[in-house]
Amino acid sequence: MSFPLVLSNGPPPTGKAPNGRNGLAEVAAAGVTHIRTGRGDWSSAQLASQIAAERATLDALQARGLRGWCWLGDLPNLPEGATSAQAQLLARVADGLGGHGALGFYKGIDEPRNPFRGANWIRAAGMIRAYQQLHRIDAAHPVVVIQAPIGTVAQFTPYRPAFDITGADVYPVSYPPGTHTQTKNTDISVVGDITTKMVRAGGGKPVWMTLQIAWSGVLPPNHVPRFPTLQAERFMAYQAIVRGARGLVFFGGHLTQIATPADAAAGWNWTFWQEVLRPLVEELGSAELAPALAAPDASLAIKASVPGVDLVARKAAGALYVIAVRRGGTVSRVRFSGLPKVKSGAALFEYVQEPPPPPIEPGHQVARPISVSGGAFTDWLAPHDTRVYRFAL
Repeated sequence: MSFPLVLSNGPPPTGKAPNGRNGLAEVAAAGVTHIRTGRGDWSSAQLASQIAAERATLDALQARGLRGWCWLGDLPNLPEGATSAQAQLLARVADGLGGHGALGFYKGIDEPRNPFRGANWIRAAGMIRAYQQLHRIDAAHPVVVIQAPIGTVAQFTPYRPAFDITGADVYPVSYPPGTHTQTKNTDISVVGDITTKMVRAGGGKPVWMTLQIAWSGVLPPNHVPRFPTLQAERFMAYQAIVRGARGLVFFGGHLTQIATPADAAAGWNWTFWQEVLRPLVEELGSAELAPALAAPDASLAIKASVPGVDLVARKAAGALYVIAVRRGGTVSRVRFSGLPKVKSGAALFEYVQEPPPPPIEPGHQVARPISVSGGAFTDWLAPHDTRVYRFAL
């Protein structure tokens, strides 16, 4: 099992990055695995051309080693009766796309329980009927349903039979902070709170969290533009992972209303990619870390000496990984205890050349060494810091 890294939406298939490289090739080389495709206006009258266009997009993804996350619009919400026009249209879409090698997942109804739908929020029954029909036709491709962050576990639980994977979108960076999530926690650590909620709502099914590039709450003329910094994006990504996310989606690169003129002309926010997202995706997709992202949580009672630190431990590729993020507090030294019998490790993605580090296993990079004594080690952490520790077993 891999850890999906998804762009929603990605760069235009035939467009180019500022370095002259094909845009899809650029993001794939950094570690992106999936691009959201599909549409919200599937129709019988235009279906042949729509299927052809979608398959052409999937062809472009396949040529770059990527896969598609195909949005089905309003189709996966079926009325009663297997012969309804909508059921027939959904079947035709699945028949037309299911055999393509670059199709990875289907995207179901977007934010069905969003309170802003008012009385028109989407009931689970129609989505369950659609899910069952999809899986009768194409059982090979999972259905992903992303909820709005506003809602309760009890409200989300009825949707479990309608998806294979769930999650929520959460965009905490805005003026004022917290307008998207509408909780008491207006800090970016709200990402962890929403992830925990979605893990509970999923009932054991995988969770993808959709994180911010840009969203409607930062678009002019009614809002002041604001983007996450690299530190904030990195913290949100790793906190989601620590809290149980098994995939990450990055939304809003296509919202060029707040992009540079060059990016707007290119159809995608390459400036944000270069300054923030590419460094993060390169970490998440690296050979150093990828085994841990796909591994189950380890049954180890590793603890931090101060409150406000979220952490998870995983064993993979002959190593113990400890991923830790600090939600708040002050800058201080934090003691981590409860490790098994290991003597040393490294803080990944923090490069130290002098003094010479301990020997590094083949295939791994030089990183900041960490000494362990009596199953414990100490390190400095500031609010919104992220650490990825690796200890050879």
